Amino acid sequence: MRRFGVLATAGTADAVPAQRAREHRGPVRDLRGRGDLGPCRLGFAEGDIVVVSGLPGGGKSTLIKRAAEGGGIDSQDVRERWERRMPAALPYAVYRPLVRIAHYWGLWSVLRSGASVVVHDCGTQRWVRGLLAAAARRRGRGLHLLILDATPHEALSGQAARGRGVSAYAFARHRAAVRRLVRAAESGPLPAGCASVVLLDRPAAARLTRIAFRPAEPGGA
Repeated sequence: MRRFGVLATAGTADAVPAQRAREHRGPVRDLRGRGDLGPCRLGFAEGDIVVVSGLPGGGKSTLIKRAAEGGGIDSQDVRERWERRMPAALPYAVYRPLVRIAHYWGLWSVLRSGASVVVHDCGTQRWVRGLLAAAARRRGRGLHLLILDATPHEALSGQAARGRGVSAYAFARHRAAVRRLVRAAESGPLPAGCASVVLLDRPAAARLTRIAFRPAEPGGA
């Protein structure tokens, strides 16, 4: 039986010094507060599913676009495609259900193919992570969580920079959900279905240039 964990499949850095012992606690790897010493690359096994979670405006989409092989699955991309097709005066709330359907249909198509994938997650949709964990189990691979632990100020600044924010109510929900994820990673147990967690702050995320997938180890599931 293949064993999952950051030492085996997640957070493997190419051409970087050995990480200090305090970074690793079982399947959790904490890269926050490392400045320029963090890795530039994270490696996972082929067929694994990687979920990038964090606050709106915290930098998830930027990280996925820059580092994910194949560009990943990002609901923000789907929203922007629909916005270009819709009248500018039409509120997003009107066609938001269609955007979500399109996003999840595209995600489902990738999951059915068995391909490795990096997925954007807002942090509040636990049922989505549950489905992703089930998909990973069916293919005999792992679900790995990358949590971008941006501060509320950083996230709000990111929303302002992109010219699109969320309501105070929605932002509060996101904050509570992400806080739960971070606390679970810091003290356990891991979020349901997750084989490993990598904790990132904004500097650590900015340093990452590649989230890559490589052949599973011999004898793996």
